[in-house]
Amino acid sequence: MEWENQTILVEFFLKGLSGYPRLELLFFALILIMYVVILLGNGTLILISIWDPHLHTPMYFFLGNLSFLDICYTTTSIPSTLVSFLSERKTISFSGCAIQMFLGLAMGTTECVLLGMMAFDRYVAICNPLRYPVIMSKDSYVSMAAGSWFAGVINSAVQTAFVIQLNFCRNNINHFSCEILAVMKLACADISGNEFIMVVATTLFTLMPLLLIVISYSLIISSILKIRTSEGRSKAFSTCSAHLIVVIIFYGTILFMYMKPKSKETLNSEDLDATDKLISMFYGVMTPMMNPLIYSLRNKDVKETVKHLFNRSFFSIL
Repeated sequence: MEWENQTILVEFFLKGLSGYPRLELLFFALILIMYVVILLGNGTLILISIWDPHLHTPMYFFLGNLSFLDICYTTTSIPSTLVSFLSERKTISFSGCAIQMFLGLAMGTTECVLLGMMAFDRYVAICNPLRYPVIMSKDSYVSMAAGSWFAGVINSAVQTAFVIQLNFCRNNINHFSCEILAVMKLACADISGNEFIMVVATTLFTLMPLLLIVISYSLIISSILKIRTSEGRSKAFSTCSAHLIVVIIFYGTILFMYMKPKSKETLNSEDLDATDKLISMFYGVMTPMMNPLIYSLRNKDVKETVKHLFNRSFFSIL
C-alpha cells in the first residue's frame, strides 16, 4: 500500500442507524428474533437432512448446504450489528472490516452459484427422470456444491484484496456492516478498476447462474405443461416451487441493489444509502430466515420427518 502523506487507517465507523437511537432498540429486538429463527430453522433442516436416510438425495444435500450457508452468511454480520446497536462506540478495525467483507461476499457469491446448481438438479429430476441417478451421482452433486464454495471464496478473495489496497479519505461507513460497495465509496483513489472487476464477477457468478436458472425453469415449465393430468402437473411443480420462490426473493433483491444504475448526482445521496441499507438488510436477514420456512411448508418429506421427530421426542419424554 502507498500511504504517503496520509494517516494510516486503523478502524472504520459504522454509521448504520446511529442518528436514530430509538430505532436502534427496535431493530435490535427484531433482528435478534430473526437471527434466532435463522439459527433454529436452518439448523433443523441440516439435522433433518443428515438424520433421515430418505433425505440423502442431491436435492436435500444442496438444501443442507444452503442452510449452512445462510447460517454462516448471517453470522458474519448480524452479531456485530447487534452489538453496535447497543454500543456508543460503533467502530470496527480495518482488519476486522476486511474479514467481514471477505466472508460476506464469499457467502453471497456461493449462494448465487449454489441456487444455479439446485435449479439444474430440478431440471434433471423433472425433464430426465430416468437418467437422474446417473447424471446426479454422488460424485457429481458433491463436486457441484464444492465448486460453488470454491467460486465464492476465489471471487471474494480477489475483490477484497483489491479493495483493501485502496487509499481511504474517510472512515465513516454509511451501513450496518462492511459491505463492499459502502467501503469502496470511502476511497479517495480511482476505483474504476474495482468497478470493472465487480462487473466481471457479477456477470460470472450472479448473472450466469441466473441464466442457468431461467433456462432450467423454462425447460421445466415446458415439460410440466406436457403432462396430461392435473395431478401429475401439480406433483411435478411442487418439487421445484419452493426453490423457485427462494430464487425470486434472493435474486430480486440482490440484482436491484447491485445492478441498478447510479448517477453521479445520486451516488452519495443519503436517501440512496438508506435504501441500499434496507435492501441489504432484507436479503441479509429476511431471505435466510424465510428459506427454511418456505422449504418446510411446501415440502411433504420435510414436514413428515419433522412430525416423526417431534412424535418420537414427545413420547420418549413421556
